[in-house]
Amino acid sequence: MSFYPLTFHPILKERIWGGTKLKTYLNKPISSEITGESWELSTVPEDVSIVNSGTFEGKNLNELIDLHPEEILGKMVYAGFGKQFPLLFKYLDAREDLSIQLHPNDELAQKRHNSFGKTEMWYVMQADENARLIVGFKEDSSREEYLHHVENKKLISLLNEVPVKKGDVFFLETGTIHAIGAGIVIAEIQQTSDVTYRIYDWDRVDANGNERELHTELALDAINYKTTLSKKEYKATENKSTSLVDCPYFKTNIIPLNGEISIDKNDDTFMVFMCTEGSFELLLNDVKYAFQTGDTILLPAILTSFKLKGTATLLEITV
Repeated sequence: MSFYPLTFHPILKERIWGGTKLKTYLNKPISSEITGESWELSTVPEDVSIVNSGTFEGKNLNELIDLHPEEILGKMVYAGFGKQFPLLFKYLDAREDLSIQLHPNDELAQKRHNSFGKTEMWYVMQADENARLIVGFKEDSSREEYLHHVENKKLISLLNEVPVKKGDVFFLETGTIHAIGAGIVIAEIQQTSDVTYRIYDWDRVDANGNERELHTELALDAINYKTTLSKKEYKATENKSTSLVDCPYFKTNIIPLNGEISIDKNDDTFMVFMCTEGSFELLLNDVKYAFQTGDTILLPAILTSFKLKGTATLLEITV
């Protein structure tokens, strides 16, 4: 069996806050003016990624893992997660502010939803002038103070708003209240989970005049009421792999590629590249595979030696 770099059909999601930048910036085949998300690599039920080219074209990611678990996932990942793909990769376009929300930890998510929790990170690919995120509390809070402000529609006054620019990185542990602000395109890496507790939605209504559901009660036990240091500082070096986030669920590095580099790794884990800018080729056994901005590539764990060539900014993710 000959394995190769895998790419998948994007799973496009309309959102009340979405726009058109997934097409203009990332070349996604959107057909809607409110496309908010492109799920790039997913095994979430009902949203399983399908290979778009090569020998495995038409097979979904779960089928591939079922047939070749160690070769795709890696020995360590297979030993730890079985045949579950542990991560979910997305691009997001926020034309408007997203709802203010948070995600439960593994224990709570398992108990309530039979799901992983949702630890995640953001890499800001593009940000309009004066764009900002909401991340955590300004100062340590409490359940009582939080509820008082929610009931009086003053929640925003408690929360930490952070101005952002291209290249900024945020690591969001479970329980952290957060929202992506308007005018931002983000690459998101997270545990495989679609469990979100929405706590404020800017009093928005949909085309039918309905507000989206809030999860005020569910959120109370899941919130981290302490301040958090979510922004990650780093200094990237050309043609080197620099750590952005290293947590129990994933490791994300950044590679500012300018020329050619060789990568040699073990077969413990798969590797994913998200191309956030530019274009590059991946050279494997004298075969060239070409990629561009917006592509997300899954390197099966069995592929341990290859080269990257081009001018691009790459996020490199392993478990």
